[in-house]
Amino acid sequence: MAFPNVSDIIATTIESRTRKIQDNATDNNAALKKMSMRGNIKTFSGGSKIVQEISFQDNGNVGWYSGYDILPTNQQDVISYAEFPIKQAACPVVMSGLEQLQNAGKEQMIDLMEGRISVAEASMANLISAGLYSDGTGASGKQLDGLNIAIPTAPNIGVYGGINRDPWVFWRSKLRDVANTATLLADMNALWASTVRGMDRVDLILVDNTVWSAYMAALQALQRFTDPKVGELGFPAIKFMDADVILDGGIGGNCPAGTGFFLNTKFMHYRPHASRNMVPLSPNRRYATNQDAEVQILGFAGNLTSSGPQFCGRLDVNP
Repeated sequence: MAFPNVSDIIATTIESRTRKIQDNATDNNAALKKMSMRGNIKTFSGGSKIVQEISFQDNGNVGWYSGYDILPTNQQDVISYAEFPIKQAACPVVMSGLEQLQNAGKEQMIDLMEGRISVAEASMANLISAGLYSDGTGASGKQLDGLNIAIPTAPNIGVYGGINRDPWVFWRSKLRDVANTATLLADMNALWASTVRGMDRVDLILVDNTVWSAYMAALQALQRFTDPKVGELGFPAIKFMDADVILDGGIGGNCPAGTGFFLNTKFMHYRPHASRNMVPLSPNRRYATNQDAEVQILGFAGNLTSSGPQFCGRLDVNP
């Protein structure tokens, strides 16, 4: 019996599951799910960097007038952009020559590949979820520019998205240090208020075990309201104002210890490349040069971007 083209089976199986793999990566993380619900998961098609448009100031022509007053028509520079590097991730799926012999039937081969692709899918989802909390320096600078650089512990210094926070106040996120968990609710109130602009306000708060436990302890039983819509997605949530408070701690949690990220997901964006969003890198046969094995690679390229860090905040609990 002729053996099937293993690389083709791997590639076509991954290809047929691409949408499911992309969805699972999104559903695996509350922040990505919120961005998806807002329509803020948008692919880009090329370029050396990911460009994220931002509005950094009001139009100076705005003003009151009466009757035949002359209206100003000066050119206004109100739109700019931030630049983010393209980060890459991959998970090779390998089939040895012996496994090809042992799984010679097409159905057997597909069953085996489905299992391995499911593991690769979960591994990529977990890798992306962890990367969303990165400061961009992990894996020798190859990790996502995650929340630790978008909403850092020192929001008035450093460069993010190619913009220096030192002179540009609009590019600074908010920070609230908590020295005593007895004041947690007051500190959360102050941080939340500092990020509000009209209808723009925090809609998602990601916390670790420490902040979650302190917040739960501060609430009375009748104040523990859950959001069924979020709960149905698999994330246990309670409310602060009208924002969902979600625990990303416990087993495999990625939120840094003693931290709560106050996110306005209107200004957070997940930007995968249109041709490299959890897809096989190539349908061609890939052989190991010094092993009896074939491999196909599940690949991703993109980054997490922001168009308004000033609308997000960080709670730093150090009791």
